[in-house]
Amino acid sequence: MLKDILTEYLYVLCGLVAFYAAFKTLKDKQHPSRIPTALFWTILGIIFAFSRVGMLWGNKNIFIKDVYVGYMVLIMAVLSALKLVKFNKFNESTLDFKKKASERIGNKIFIPALALAIIAFVVAQIWNKQLGTLVPLGIATVAAGILALMYTGGSTLEMAEDGRRLLEVVGPVNILPQLLAALGSVFTAAGVGKVIASGISNVIPQGNILLGVIAYCVGMALFTMIMGNAFAAFSVITAGIGVPFVLSQGANPAIASILALTAGYCGTLLTPMAANFNIVPTAILEMKDKKYGVIKYQAPVAVVMLILHIVLMYYWAF
Repeated sequence: MLKDILTEYLYVLCGLVAFYAAFKTLKDKQHPSRIPTALFWTILGIIFAFSRVGMLWGNKNIFIKDVYVGYMVLIMAVLSALKLVKFNKFNESTLDFKKKASERIGNKIFIPALALAIIAFVVAQIWNKQLGTLVPLGIATVAAGILALMYTGGSTLEMAEDGRRLLEVVGPVNILPQLLAALGSVFTAAGVGKVIASGISNVIPQGNILLGVIAYCVGMALFTMIMGNAFAAFSVITAGIGVPFVLSQGANPAIASILALTAGYCGTLLTPMAANFNIVPTAILEMKDKKYGVIKYQAPVAVVMLILHIVLMYYWAF
């Protein structure tokens, strides 16, 4: 119960960031698409903050019905498809300001980022059963935010402003991870794995271990490129390819499964659907190629790693 309550508080914090973005957008008279953009962030804030609001005090019976959340997501999708969710470029910091801030703070800016990972790991190791995995990340994020304020000398208002700016720069892609995770569940429930298995069986002869391993690893990478999430792809591809063409041939389930999952992450390096990894950095680094800038640098590494996964699964799992 404690885990659920704390998790809901984290979702509410996410909702507050979206509400703040909507508020600032409405106040911005120079915004190129003020009302639609504010509506988008308001809906996102409602979904995060109020979908399971009763859990804040341990009452799971107070919530917004899933069907209404679905309607709200559809509205957001329409606003995004019509390209009505925009960012006011005049809110960007100047290059001169960024240069001076960089010279003043130096490499200390990396301390909060490193602390986030370390704190999340430590808290998860100590209180994993009580808190799960998401709550330690939330605790670490709050701690890292406090450290960032200490090292930069900034204010909480400046932190809120920069958080809002980053949220708006990334835009509607912010909701892509949640949508793709839900899509994975839909695919599994719809029996997509069985369809894949029937199609693969016409190509790969039963009993050919090498081709089964190649299909498993490459299938994980390709499906992850579609889903943007290796976890979402794992259940579908394992049911459709892993079990009938690899595990049934005598592969060690632990070794084959973990290598299949990390093979999927080779696909993560190659797709804009993995927004957190490949789209958000382009916004943070202000790269010219907003869609494929990061992917182009990662592609050679991803291909080499995928080949190594195939070799390792073939020799280690059998």
